[in-house]
Amino acid sequence: MASWIESILNTHGVWGVALLMFLENVFPPIPSELIMTLSGFAASRGETSIALVIVAGTLGSLAGALFWYGIGRLFDQERVKRFADRHGRWLTLTRSDLERTDRWFDEHGHWAVLLGRLIPTIRTLISIPAGFSEMPVGRFLIYTSIGTTVWTAFLALFGYWLGNDYQLLEEWLDPVSLGVVALVVVVYVWRFITFPGTRRD
Repeated sequence: MASWIESILNTHGVWGVALLMFLENVFPPIPSELIMTLSGFAASRGETSIALVIVAGTLGSLAGALFWYGIGRLFDQERVKRFADRHGRWLTLTRSDLERTDRWFDEHGHWAVLLGRLIPTIRTLISIPAGFSEMPVGRFLIYTSIGTTVWTAFLALFGYWLGNDYQLLEEWLDPVSLGVVALVVVVYVWRFITFPGTRRD
């Protein structure tokens, strides 16, 4: 994957950074950790500006976050709850889970969005409940922008600092990424097996 990311960065420059970070939000298996550190490494070689790398990564990530926020806003809450009543086992979500999430977002959603943007995997998914709970788009953008800027700047500066040693990151990033995916699968299977009986209206 690293070679594919490098080819896009070499071909499209900072626009490639924005594109990859957008895709990373829409297709989470593409790791932002690798995208931004490789971009920071490119900046350390003088191929581009580290500031432009951070801005491009942030804008691409924001576009992806807005995509999922919009998806969340599109769905009627009562319809989604009825869908959960019938098919919740496959989603591992119940009506009460959705209602509890909605109430929690009404009170603490801004902190969830800000901090969620700093956590791998969660940083992509946090946009959906924000939209589903009808969090005001202005507030969503403010807190998403803060969290996203911190995340992309940290990774880009880390890659800039690593310089030629960025390959060390790739050596441990792949096992960590696989471990996160495996953990998500295990949690899903456990929730599916232990899921309470679904309602049938």
